[in-house]
Amino acid sequence: MIADNPKVFLGYSDPTILHFGCLKAGLGSFYGPTIMAGFAENGGMHAHAENSLRKAIFQTDPIGEIAPNRDGWTVEHLPWKDPENQNRRRRLTPSTGPRTLQGTGIAQGHLIGGCAEVLEMLKGSDWWPPLDYWNGAILFYETSEEAPPPTLVLRWLRNFAAQGILARLAGIILGRPGGQTDEAYRKAQEDAVVRALAEAGLPRLPVLAECEFGHTDPMVTLPYGAMAEIDANRARLSILEAGVTDAHG
Repeated sequence: MIADNPKVFLGYSDPTILHFGCLKAGLGSFYGPTIMAGFAENGGMHAHAENSLRKAIFQTDPIGEIAPNRDGWTVEHLPWKDPENQNRRRRLTPSTGPRTLQGTGIAQGHLIGGCAEVLEMLKGSDWWPPLDYWNGAILFYETSEEAPPPTLVLRWLRNFAAQGILARLAGIILGRPGGQTDEAYRKAQEDAVVRALAEAGLPRLPVLAECEFGHTDPMVTLPYGAMAEIDANRARLSILEAGVTDAHG
């Protein structure tokens, strides 16, 4: 029914579950903003998020390179129920990303991932992809405002390694930790990722950190299954395919 009546499924965090359901059904979907967190933010949608969304779901050309966010990012929450906040912009922190955490050169692969905590709920379920789906994939990975301890992130990634997934990846992109402005926490989480990869014998796997998706704003829109490219030398991510096609073309 959905194939005959194409619709865009868009969201992040908990909807990671439904994205993997779409993936199993062969349906494309998008990891990106939601109606309230993103579209309906006080003061309007962040321009970087809007630009990314328009490229992902309103055009049939390849999405291309994700331009760096020069305007800053935020995790500030202004209660939507307070009318006085409607035209108030959230405080922005200067953006220093993306940056290369490890690796060099160019890596290409199809996108798969989501919220780390929700991925743990999916492991072992009927919607968890078979091992060969991870061959050459680029994993996008981010944590929520619940701020799991970096030691827990290390254990989760060790499980990816134990399943044989990490060794099959072409690269990883990391979102900023959700709900956090603490640089020490971010660094500890990144150190956990580097350690997990080192333990798996992958000290050269390309990894980009401080990418603009997930539980910080602005959030770029990532199409599941689309081919993407990490340029570790330039610390850039490009999406090589369109997110949508013209059903009438």
